[in-house]
Amino acid sequence: MTKKEIVKQISEQSHLTQLKTKEIVQLTFDAIIDTLVAEGRIELRNFGVFEVKLRKPRRARNPRTNQTVEVDAKYVVTFQPGKIMEDRVRRLTPPETASRLMIADDEDDDDLVEDTDEQCVPVAVGASDAGAEEPLQNHARRPGRNHAPTQRNDDLKSLEKPLKPR
Repeated sequence: MTKKEIVKQISEQSHLTQLKTKEIVQLTFDAIIDTLVAEGRIELRNFGVFEVKLRKPRRARNPRTNQTVEVDAKYVVTFQPGKIMEDRVRRLTPPETASRLMIADDEDDDDLVEDTDEQCVPVAVGASDAGAEEPLQNHARRPGRNHAPTQRNDDLKSLEKPLKPR
């Protein structure tokens, strides 16, 4: 599930616009990050605990060259799930889990065009409406996929304009 899908689901349940919901979701994520940076720990009851920990320096091996490499000490974020989350995940049966985790390659592209056979052309982010029909050039894509350009998290206008058909 992506942030966009979370926003859509919350928006439908709360009867708020997707734009307002995206702003609230992003503010929540930002508050979690700010608290981790400032305090090193945030506990969300019935969800879990995020904590900043220091990893010791270590020696590692480059798998390509088989050469030993020194890895510096670094801070990492850890997550300990809460009791409710752990209980719900434990109750999943193996077939149910497997079917949820098996995702078709094209499933995440279904929301690009709704109920139409037209193909979408990615449009430059921030382009004016007059020049918006120009497709993006040199946009890195995985072969066989029709992806829109990646946009910054704070670009709230992306929910206002749908992709333009060819």
